[in-house]
Amino acid sequence: MPLNHFKNYLSFEKKYSAHTITSYLNDLNDFSAFLKANYDLEIQQANVKQIRAWISVLSQRNLSANSINRKIASLKSFYKFLLKTDSIEKNPTTGISTMKSGRKIPLPFSETEMQNVLDESIFADDFEGKRDYLIIHLFYTTGMRRAELINLKVSDIDFSKKEVKVLGKRNKERIIPLLNETLDLLYRYIDIRKTIDIQDQDFLFLTKKGKKMYDVLVYRLINSYLGKVSVKHKKSPHMLRHTFATHLLNKGADLNSIKELLGHTGLAATQIYTHSGMQELKKIYNKAHPRSKK
Repeated sequence: MPLNHFKNYLSFEKKYSAHTITSYLNDLNDFSAFLKANYDLEIQQANVKQIRAWISVLSQRNLSANSINRKIASLKSFYKFLLKTDSIEKNPTTGISTMKSGRKIPLPFSETEMQNVLDESIFADDFEGKRDYLIIHLFYTTGMRRAELINLKVSDIDFSKKEVKVLGKRNKERIIPLLNETLDLLYRYIDIRKTIDIQDQDFLFLTKKGKKMYDVLVYRLINSYLGKVSVKHKKSPHMLRHTFATHLLNKGADLNSIKELLGHTGLAATQIYTHSGMQELKKIYNKAHPRSKK
């Protein structure tokens, strides 16, 4: 029962996304199974020693520090909730520290790679081709998240104001400007969209059967098209979001503006893009400074 109450808390009070809630519950169910198998205890009965034992097991599974830290964060949030609701007297995660991790800086796609993947000749001249081209274009020109794109509705597009309304994490809305080219592509897609048997009328992006798009399909199409123009290991919707932010930074956009476009609540999440942008700044610096060796 505590997990059900926690799920409702995350959903209705914290307003977390379904994906985030699933991740939390998967972590907690994993720990709950560990407790039951090794100590015959329920999750609300755990102490700090048992949590440390679980973390040790996770390390032996060769999980990355980032993955383990996410699981620790799930436990901390859960036990904080139990303490808040008077379900436990002491928080067993108080003495638990996260693991040190070297954060890998994702490598964005180059401007050339993006020009190549947005070459319309590699897309079929049909509904799916027009849809896929628009999806990649939108990821690159708006920086929206995969879930945000999937949940876009036709009514979210304001053609007169050249804007799109996006529902982000914790149901926070934000407005993103659209390029004239994007509007032209949207008109073209909406026109060809009428040729399929539409089942989910409200949603902008549909499968060829007229149903709302889903996570795996979007990931696969991004991976497939980018695989034609790039040898980079990571070819995902998130990397297009990262590329969007990095290219804006390289062209002189300030970090606060990028933060607003991405829908970040604070600058800390946005500052990772300064690291990849630094490579471009180094090139400019070495080329422009009078004391730089040519």
